[in-house]
Amino acid sequence: MCGIVGAIAKENILPVLVEGLKRLEYRGYDSAGVAVLDERGCICRVRTPGKIKQLESALEKQPANGHIGIAHTRWATHGEPTESNAHPHVCNKSVAVVHNGIIENFESLKEIQQGENYRFTSDTDTEVIAHQLHKYLDRGEDLFHAVRETVNDLQGAYALGVISTGDNRRLIAARRGSPLVIGLGKDANYLASDVAALIAETQEFIFLEEGDIAVLTPGSVEVFDLAGKRIERPVHHSELNADAVKRGEFSHYMLKEIYEQPHAVGETLEGRLSENSVLEESFGVGAAEIFDHIEHIQIVACGTSYHAGLVARYGFESLAGLPCNIEVASEFRYRTTAVLPNSLFITISQSGETADTLAALRVAKEMGFRHTLSICNVPESSLVRESDLVLMTRAGPEIGVASTKAFTTQLVALLLLIVVLGRRHKLSAATEAKIVRQLRQLPGMIEEALKLDDSIQKLAVRFANKHNALFLGRGEHYPIALEGALKLKEISYIHAEGYPAGELKHGPLALVDAEVPIVAVAPNDKLLDKLKGNLQEVRARGGELFVFADTEAGIVPTEGMTVLDVAPTDNVISPVIYTIPLQLLAYHVAVIKGTDVDQPRNLAKSVTVE
Repeated sequence: MCGIVGAIAKENILPVLVEGLKRLEYRGYDSAGVAVLDERGCICRVRTPGKIKQLESALEKQPANGHIGIAHTRWATHGEPTESNAHPHVCNKSVAVVHNGIIENFESLKEIQQGENYRFTSDTDTEVIAHQLHKYLDRGEDLFHAVRETVNDLQGAYALGVISTGDNRRLIAARRGSPLVIGLGKDANYLASDVAALIAETQEFIFLEEGDIAVLTPGSVEVFDLAGKRIERPVHHSELNADAVKRGEFSHYMLKEIYEQPHAVGETLEGRLSENSVLEESFGVGAAEIFDHIEHIQIVACGTSYHAGLVARYGFESLAGLPCNIEVASEFRYRTTAVLPNSLFITISQSGETADTLAALRVAKEMGFRHTLSICNVPESSLVRESDLVLMTRAGPEIGVASTKAFTTQLVALLLLIVVLGRRHKLSAATEAKIVRQLRQLPGMIEEALKLDDSIQKLAVRFANKHNALFLGRGEHYPIALEGALKLKEISYIHAEGYPAGELKHGPLALVDAEVPIVAVAPNDKLLDKLKGNLQEVRARGGELFVFADTEAGIVPTEGMTVLDVAPTDNVISPVIYTIPLQLLAYHVAVIKGTDVDQPRNLAKSVTVE
C-alpha cells in the first residue's frame, strides 16, 4: 500500500527522499509528495497526482531543499487521487505529517476540529492528524508530546512521520497497525515503510513495535512507548542489497522474478534437507515438541497466499493424514469459529504485513489457538515477530505486484511442513525419501518449464482481444487454475475465473463459446481421464482450449485445442511446475495489451490496511 520515507541529516536529504519513494513504487500508489524544512525553517511541500516522475518534474520547478523531511506515495482510500488529497498534509504551515493506515474515528475528530475552526482542504482521514498535532503544539506541547497526545486520540491503524517548524532538530515516527522501520546512518537517520526504501543508505535497521514512538536526530534514535517510557529495540542487519531490487536485463520486474524461481526455490530448500528427510530444526527451537501434539491444521491467508494454502490442504490430508481447514483472512477474523484441540494455526504472507492476515493471527491467539506458525518472505515483518514458529521462504525481494516467486516458494515451504508433520502420522520414511529426491530436482524442473516461454509468447497473441477466460484444473491443480486466473486478471485486466473442471456442468459451461478461451492444466494423475472428459465437453460447445499437458498424458492437439507439452512431473511437486506456464501466459498477454505489468491499476503489493 502507501509508502513512507523520512530523513534527518546534516545535508540536503531531498535526493534520499525521492530515491526512497522510487524504491517503494512496487507497493502501488496513485500520488506522491514531499515536505522538507528549508533553510528558513519553513515547510516546503510539493505534491502531484500520478507517478514519481510527475513529482520530480514538479520539484524541478519548485526545488525543496532541507536537512529534515518526509515523503509519501499514496494509494487512495479516503478521497480521490488528487493533489489536494496527496500527502504530506500540513496544518497552518507549522506541522506536516505522512500517514499509512486508516483512522477509523476520523469523522468524529473532524466534526470536533471543524467546531474549533480548523479548515479542511482534502477528503482524507489523514488531515485530522495534522490538525490534532497542531492543536497540541498550539497549547505549548513540544513535538514529541504533541505526537504522543495525538496518537492517543486516534482509533485505527497508523504509521506516521512528522516534522514541525517549531522543532528543526527532530523527526518523529509512530506506529500502530502499519509497519515502520528506522534506518541508522552516519550523521543521518531515516524512517520508511520497509527496508527496501533505505537499502541504498544503510543496512542497519530498528523495527518499531506496536505503540512505539521514535525521535530521530542526525546522530541519535530514541524509542518510547505510549506512556513516554524509554525502551530499547534491537538493531538488525539486513542482508538485502541495492542490486537485489534492480530490474537488470529484464523488461519488467515480474519477468525477472519468474526467471528467478529456480534460484528462489533452491534457497527455500537450502540447509533444510538431509539425504532422505526434511530437517524439522528448520522450523525453529521447540518446533519438534509442538509438532508432536498437532492433530489439526488451520490455514489463514489472502490472495495468492490463500491459493498456496489451498494446494497445501490436499497435502496435509492425503500425505500427512491431518484434517486441514483454510479460510480467507478477512473472513476468518470476523467469524465465530470452533477451535479444535491441538491445532496449528498457519498464516501465509509474502510481506508479513498483510493487515487481515496479521489481525487474524491476533484474533486466533485470543480465541485459544495454542500454536502459531507463519510462512513468510520478510524476516523483519510483524507476522514473523508475532508467530511462535516461522519458516522463511527466502524468495528475495519481490517487486512486481503480481506475486510469482513468492507463491512457488510458499508451495515448497508448505510441502516441507507437510512432510515433518506427516511423518508423525501416516507418511512413511520411504515416501519422505521420495519427496526429498523430487524436491532436490525441482529447481532444474522449473528451468525446463521456463523453456516454454517462446511458445507461450506466440500463443499469448490469441488472448489479446479477449474479454473473458476460464481456467480449469482438478484436485491440487484446481488452486493452480485459480492462481492462473488471478494472474491474468491482475495484470492484463481480462476477466478470468478458475474452476474445478468437474464443475463445468454446474454453471460455467454456459459461458463457453468461441470467444472465451479455456486454459487447462493436465498432469498425468489419477484424475486425468476425468479431466479429458471435461475438455471434450468444452470442445463439443465450440470452446477454444489451451492445455498445458504432461507429455505422457496422451492429450493430442486437434482443431480448437492447442496443447503445450510439460515434462513428466510427479504429482507432489507438479503444482509448482504447472504454475510457471500460467505465470508466463499472464505476463505475455499483459505485455501485448500494453498494461502496466509491474504496477497494475488499483492494486498494491502489500495490503497493509483493511
